[in-house]
Amino acid sequence: MQWTPLTQLEQLADIVRESAEHPVVIFKHSTSCSISAMAKTRLERQWPEADLGPVKAYYLDLLRYRPISSEIAKQFGVHHESPQLLLIRNGECHYNASHMSIQLGEVKRQVL
Repeated sequence: MQWTPLTQLEQLADIVRESAEHPVVIFKHSTSCSISAMAKTRLERQWPEADLGPVKAYYLDLLRYRPISSEIAKQFGVHHESPQLLLIRNGECHYNASHMSIQLGEVKRQVL
């Protein structure tokens, strides 16, 4: 799995544009939380077998970039949580889950 770091607010506009061509996921991770670390490891382990095709994965360290996390919540109409996975298609959030509710199988169903 290859993460693209999300470190600039301007990248959100890029994500919206990209999501018109292929689905994008954003993983919001708290680097100080063991549950978030477990969710991240689980995602990385399951990603290859999930066969998500062209889905691009962005990684947000929300402790370092909290304003970006706040803007994600506002722009995509989701409540801020951590860890949290969002699936963006055509500029809109089509899947939003947190903690151990994050399921790549559900992401795949939304992508197909």
